[in-house]
Amino acid sequence: MNDPPAGKANEMDSKEQLDPGSRSVLITGAAGEIGHGLIKGLRVHDDIRIVATDLKDLPEDTRDLCDEVHVGDVCDMGLMQQLIAMHEVTDLYHLAALLSTRAEHVPEVAHEVNVGGTFNLLKLCASHSASWGRPVRFILPSTIAVYGMADLAQKASMGAVSEGDCNTPRTMYGCNKLYCEHLGRYYARHYRSLAEDRGTATIDFRCLRLPGIIAAETKPTGGTSDFVPEMLHAAASGTPYTCFVREDARIPWMTMPECIEAMLQIGRVDENRLQNSVYNVSSFSASAGEVAEMVRSSFPGAEIEFTPDVDRQAIVDSWPADVDTSTARADWGFTPRWGLEEAFAEYIVPSIRTHYAQA
Repeated sequence: MNDPPAGKANEMDSKEQLDPGSRSVLITGAAGEIGHGLIKGLRVHDDIRIVATDLKDLPEDTRDLCDEVHVGDVCDMGLMQQLIAMHEVTDLYHLAALLSTRAEHVPEVAHEVNVGGTFNLLKLCASHSASWGRPVRFILPSTIAVYGMADLAQKASMGAVSEGDCNTPRTMYGCNKLYCEHLGRYYARHYRSLAEDRGTATIDFRCLRLPGIIAAETKPTGGTSDFVPEMLHAAASGTPYTCFVREDARIPWMTMPECIEAMLQIGRVDENRLQNSVYNVSSFSASAGEVAEMVRSSFPGAEIEFTPDVDRQAIVDSWPADVDTSTARADWGFTPRWGLEEAFAEYIVPSIRTHYAQA
């Protein structure tokens, strides 16, 4: 991530400035698409200790950026307790989750991972905070899947939705993430509020509702919004692609570098600036057809056709066409880097061509 603009340094977390060497960051789900970029972004702070964990081992280039890597299940409470205590974790980026498409195939497993894993980590962090005497910062990526539009007419009329609008998800993944947002808010603001021995546990919970993410360096892995990255990777590799949504299917998007920047930014901002626990972030709104035209322009031989899958299309139709990011802009200075055209010109096309040239 770029250095903060002049005049912004004093707005960063004072604890981070005064005692940066004390930060120990645990990242769950570190082998995923966001994990690699997040670890790379955090690594520029050489005084931060990075501990990563996932069900599978990390790629060598990501592993080399970590101080320690542990292969294990986020639902293994004993392992998570050991990692949090052993490494005296100050910051936790909880990325591990079953994404929307996979979750619909195994909803009970998704609930166990997405909700059970998050609940256990919040509980462990609260206990660790109480014994350590300092807050534990807990950063959770959420999703636009927490929204649920009743029909296309409502989707069109709503425009850019705010965080409190239409929180009626239709997928297990959306339900899981919405509940975890509430769990995080509870642990941060109301934990054991009626107990006589409330203790001193403090969770500093921060959450981003992510839109569809477009990554050029890694292939998509199970999200319902993956029709755009799938389209791009197919075009770059010379493979015909059949898109599973209509051309007019529209949702908000951001690129992977912007996603990583937002994750890093929300993780380091002074908590006194945060009026909320959960924030929308997005860079631009685009339909599948608009993206397809950009892809065909950038890769003239691209073969793209549209054959909507009824069930997956219904999920995308339930998501907003755009999200209101004004709260994130006001509270912590979120600013998108690119619009659709700029993203293609400055990141997507150059990066994906480089990726396939090196493959």
